[in-house]
Amino acid sequence: MKIAVLPGDGIGTEIVAQAMKVLDVLKKDGMKIETEEAAIGGAGYDTAGDPLPESTLALAKASDAVLLGAVGGPRYDKLDRPLRPERGLLRIRKELNLFANLRPALLYPELASASTLKPEVVAGLDIMIVRELTGDVYFGQPRGIEVRVDENGKGERVGFNTMVYSESEVRRVAHVGFGIAMKRGKKLCSVEKANVLECSELWRDVVAEVAKDYPEVELSTMYVDNAAMQLVRNPKQFDVIVTGNIFGDILSDEASMLSGSIGMLPSASLDENNKGMYEPIHGSAPDIAGKNLANPLATILSVSMMFKYTFGDQATADRIDNAVKKVIAKGYRTGDIWTEGCEKVSCGQMGDAVVAAM
Repeated sequence: MKIAVLPGDGIGTEIVAQAMKVLDVLKKDGMKIETEEAAIGGAGYDTAGDPLPESTLALAKASDAVLLGAVGGPRYDKLDRPLRPERGLLRIRKELNLFANLRPALLYPELASASTLKPEVVAGLDIMIVRELTGDVYFGQPRGIEVRVDENGKGERVGFNTMVYSESEVRRVAHVGFGIAMKRGKKLCSVEKANVLECSELWRDVVAEVAKDYPEVELSTMYVDNAAMQLVRNPKQFDVIVTGNIFGDILSDEASMLSGSIGMLPSASLDENNKGMYEPIHGSAPDIAGKNLANPLATILSVSMMFKYTFGDQATADRIDNAVKKVIAKGYRTGDIWTEGCEKVSCGQMGDAVVAAM
């Protein structure tokens, strides 16, 4: 198993270091795992003048899976847009054709009090959000900022982006969503904005067509604004949600707070052959970078998803998941999930605790 390791920026190096401890345990147990590190994001710009250096992309393409930390930081915000760290992240997703983003929102019972919602609202939460990742307004053309002159000769700057989806793009991510629903509660909610967006009209029509291939799955549809409200009002009504790129970006971050902290949620981004890039859904958190305060559990759980979806090794995925559950049950908490009566630990200590539990 060849894994490209891309720590990135900010806390990325710290959290990936803890995930590497997990991989080291598996290596010692006899697994043939090869890892190679490369720069991406701000680190890529610093080393090669490009947020996605050619050498990094080549490594990612040659590897079986990619483990990513986080990208971005305030010192890169004034760079030209193509050179900003986030553009490297978007490009690697596009280059690897990682069209299906899986974002589970799972609440550990011991963390119910860490959620901003009442425990009775979120207790038992287990949602999977399937987000289309390589289309939509993030990639649509034309896009840009230009000066437009009106009929009176007055000019002003106008920013514009294009929301666009092809039928085939919707169809393939819908199949992923229905396939996951078949292995879970056989309920799928398709989220869009078909009442005002033609792009969403197509999305709704295609998802309904794909649903015919999965008669056992109960399909519902919901406008994105209502879905955002329902995630807070009654999140346990959802099992699997399938949605577009921008809506999924927003809803998955909202769902992360139901689980107590964005630092708890992993993600997988898959191509048609289940080759994937695995990363925590949080950002580079420059305010705490270098302080050994970050929560590495989302990154460690991303490694679990790697074994489940790319390597097809459910037993190893369960081993990692169970180690995290043991650590949470013992009361170890990084600052983002700490509550009275628990033991506050550093990023490194949390990684060590998971390794010990394995």
